[in-house]
Amino acid sequence: MNDIKVSIVVAIYKSEPFLRKLLESIVIQTYKNIEVILVDDGSPDGSGRICDEYKEKDNRFFVIHKENGGACEARNIGMQASSGEYITIIDGDDWLEPDYIEYLLYLVEETHSDMAMTDRIFTTRDRKQTQKDSIEVWTSEKAAGSIIYPFIPIGPWNKLYRLKVLRDNNISFSVPWSGEGLYFSFMAAQYSNQVAVGHKKIYNYRMNNIGSGLTNYNVQMGINALWNIKNIGNNIRGESRYISNAVQWHIWKNYNFLLFLIIATNTQSTQYITEYMDCLREIRKRLFGVLLKSDMGPRTKLKLLFQGLFPVAYAKHKLKVDIKALQKDDME
Repeated sequence: MNDIKVSIVVAIYKSEPFLRKLLESIVIQTYKNIEVILVDDGSPDGSGRICDEYKEKDNRFFVIHKENGGACEARNIGMQASSGEYITIIDGDDWLEPDYIEYLLYLVEETHSDMAMTDRIFTTRDRKQTQKDSIEVWTSEKAAGSIIYPFIPIGPWNKLYRLKVLRDNNISFSVPWSGEGLYFSFMAAQYSNQVAVGHKKIYNYRMNNIGSGLTNYNVQMGINALWNIKNIGNNIRGESRYISNAVQWHIWKNYNFLLFLIIATNTQSTQYITEYMDCLREIRKRLFGVLLKSDMGPRTKLKLLFQGLFPVAYAKHKLKVDIKALQKDDME
């Protein structure tokens, strides 16, 4: 496998506090035949300087400095500059386990798949490794639907894609920010011959970056995410009840997510009163269809029932839980 080049694309914006940890985790990858495309998206902090520093130290690193245009544009530019047979997309505030590339590359090559992913990740709040691992091979339909539900971590990261498949099918991040990673990985799965799935945790997802969308509540993020999942529903290849049901479930969850963001920003009676009322109506209208058709177990459906019957109370409770969890999350 040493002859196979893998491209790593990182879109970087205001990542200075975390960037060295990420770049060092790339440097020490056990698989060495990589190229690293760092796209400095007009970051106003010292991120660009750190990127240049690593470029000088390691000739596998390439840096693109550009005016700020958002993560989607930065990732697309990084993909255009890539020359590997496979590509992976990494967030600028996360970091990798040393065998991240080696493991994913083994999955695709061992199974002759166009795409590989793992169904579990480390976070700054969960440091326990999976006890047992195995390799599964999923059809493109099963993989795409499982990404939508999501039974797989939702981002474009934690996955390896055959670059030719992406280019031949014009798969990119050319959609509104938030939900763009779901769209990208879903489309890639749909157009792959099959998808290899492992269970080992090899990606570290940061949940305590106070500047990220995860912690910095933004209603527009929810509006865009809802648009993206509806757009995914319009881009299903062929007829698939499994994927269609997954999309309907995710649309319902995104109405709940948008409601949560409106409540978190206390804008339900001012700026976003129309969206707030739309969310309540759609959550109630879609609830029983989701309960009947979604591929969820009884315990999960009971939780969904409570969430659907009491969406405002659920959102307020979730906000309190999230704030407490963030306060306890002090991992560097």
